[in-house]
Amino acid sequence: MTNKEKYKQAFDAIYTSPSLNLEVEKMENMKKRRNYKLMITAAAACILVISSASIAYAKDIGGIKRTIQLWIHGDQTEATIQFSGDGHYDMDYIDDNGNPKKQSGGGVAIGDDGTEIPVTEEELIEMLNSPEVEYNEDGSVWVYWFDNKVEITDKFEDGVCYLKLENGEEELYMTIKYKNGYSTSSSGYLQPWQFN
Repeated sequence: MTNKEKYKQAFDAIYTSPSLNLEVEKMENMKKRRNYKLMITAAAACILVISSASIAYAKDIGGIKRTIQLWIHGDQTEATIQFSGDGHYDMDYIDDNGNPKKQSGGGVAIGDDGTEIPVTEEELIEMLNSPEVEYNEDGSVWVYWFDNKVEITDKFEDGVCYLKLENGEEELYMTIKYKNGYSTSSSGYLQPWQFN
């Protein structure tokens, strides 16, 4: 006879009380529940790791896309925009003729010490909401700002046009040099020599 069989034979004659059996049963149930909780916690941790890895992966391939409302050529347009986090964006939208369009851009700010700092998402959206001057092949010149669509072809004098725009909440003064840039101010017109 082996040692195991001897122990079994010796302890078979011992009986436990029902209350002790109940206590052992409770302990086994608690152990099962604890294992179940550990299993749920481990599964949740696994899901968290996988989801954060996929978010990081999405961020690494160019940021997360969002849909926003912008004014494009005087029409409120839904655009899908992807900010890269380094001061750059890529945008897709449908123009007023139903054609899919792509647009990209970005910028940097120059710090006090001369270093380039990528612009933020808020600054990029502000840039996208700034006025747009369009020179068409037919010779016409248009300015777009929010719901404003203004033809300024005949308003140039000596290659400069002064234009006041309003969008209900704010006024914007524009000084436009023909095919040579423009400036904006909320307080008044800038003179062409004040910007280059």
